[in-house]
Amino acid sequence: MATYNKRGYKAPKPEEAKVENEFEEVIDAKDSTTAEVFNALDETASKTEDWVAKNQKIILGVVGAIAISTLGYLLYNRFVAEPKEEKAANEIFQAQQYFQQAVDATAKPDSLYNLALKGGEGKLGFVGVAEQYAGTDAGNLANYYAGISYLNLGDFKNAITYLENFKSDDAILQPLALGAIGDALSETNKVEDAIAYYMKAAEANENDFSTPRYLFKAAQLLVTSGKKAEAHKLFVTIKEKYETSKEGMNIDAFIAMTE
Repeated sequence: MATYNKRGYKAPKPEEAKVENEFEEVIDAKDSTTAEVFNALDETASKTEDWVAKNQKIILGVVGAIAISTLGYLLYNRFVAEPKEEKAANEIFQAQQYFQQAVDATAKPDSLYNLALKGGEGKLGFVGVAEQYAGTDAGNLANYYAGISYLNLGDFKNAITYLENFKSDDAILQPLALGAIGDALSETNKVEDAIAYYMKAAEANENDFSTPRYLFKAAQLLVTSGKKAEAHKLFVTIKEKYETSKEGMNIDAFIAMTE
């Protein structure tokens, strides 16, 4: 019996049929992989939903605790911290006036330093502000002023105590506080400790004012301790880096003295 081909029909070549089959297999494989991925995602989402449903009370509790903490923090700042800061600033103002008058006084400033420490005219002194307004900026600053006041009164123990309680990132005040501790230690003949604090003060914030000042003080104590070589290095540093400072004006004489 004769076999006729339909018009226009061509039997695929073996190679073409093979390619078509392979293409269909790739598509089937991709479809299968995609389906597996979506099934896995659906399964994970379902597990997540189940976990959330089971732990809903815990989740709501955690969210609620965070919300309450945040609200509490905001309310504390608004109604406690900020008013406290304002009161502390008002209290310390009069003590600062006494302190400045003591600094400017040409004779017998002790009574003014005592007023600055203990207070007057119905206002707290630095000691009271530091105690009653601890944690405020004014309370922290009161520690610095109290330390310097005690230092000027010759009460070196209290000077060190208050100055150590003062914490600041201020480029000038922090080196001055550290240097003042060095002064108090030097006055009590704790030479090694004093030198250490002078070096801390010099390195706290390198600048043309405090750095050469405390390098020079440290070098002077090193000289009196018989450590001329170490002192010499500090004098040379002042000449090389801070020659235009007050301490650098006659530094050549000190360098020659320690050679």
